[in-house]
Amino acid sequence: MNTLAVTGSTGVLGGHVARMLSDAGVPQRLLVRTPAKAPEWEGAVVHSFSYSDGAAAEVALAGVETVFMVSASESVDRLAQHRTFIDAARRAGVGHVVYTSFVGAAPDAVFTLARDHFATEEYVKDSGMRWTFLRDNFYLDFLGALAGEDWVIRGPAGDGRCAAVARVDVARTAVAVLQDPGAHAGRTYDLTGPEALSFADVARVVSDALGRPVTFYDETVAEAYESRKKWKAPDWQVDAWVSTYTSIASGAMAHVSSDVADITGVEPISLAEYLSA
Repeated sequence: MNTLAVTGSTGVLGGHVARMLSDAGVPQRLLVRTPAKAPEWEGAVVHSFSYSDGAAAEVALAGVETVFMVSASESVDRLAQHRTFIDAARRAGVGHVVYTSFVGAAPDAVFTLARDHFATEEYVKDSGMRWTFLRDNFYLDFLGALAGEDWVIRGPAGDGRCAAVARVDVARTAVAVLQDPGAHAGRTYDLTGPEALSFADVARVVSDALGRPVTFYDETVAEAYESRKKWKAPDWQVDAWVSTYTSIASGAMAHVSSDVADITGVEPISLAEYLSA
């Protein structure tokens, strides 16, 4: 019986976690929407589920003691999906939820999607299950790809700083927690990189890595909304895109935490290290 379940194993973060657990010889149950796409790791069994299908999730979680809950894909109903899954976990008798949340999660967070993360945290707390929250900063993995075709990064971030974290460091931390969940019950961790960079800094580091000039243009909020109209995205998505930058401008993303190193014993990687790997 695999009493540890992992969601998101067909994605990058969940995939890292599943692979690392397998490498460590930890049996696991992979919960996936499309079983044919599940990775084939030693010691892993696959169960079909969906965040929005409570009955299927309850069956997939039967006998599970600890579940690693990667937040669902961004959508207008993500919070409702989370609540459906958490209800299913409670009914199935899951004892501990390890949830990937977001730094600064709060009902009035500047980054709009962090509000759903806060609501999810509160719902888990109210479920009666034990919990651990991994509050990730923005992912370092994306910073090198923010420049447009003209090699300019645009957004209303001002001179605010962001302590972005690599997904592999989040995964290493999650694996350490999942191997001894009781030691981390009731804890909330801020997972950040080793430094807080402004977007001017990011542009400089990316320039050095690519060997070509990359610059940052500090848009106004109005300019940011206007420049993103071309993608014809729904309002909630555009709000999330723009508030990525305004949350950094607010200072909410600047805190550098030692939690990754404290839990794993290894310092998180920097943007320069990530780009040179």
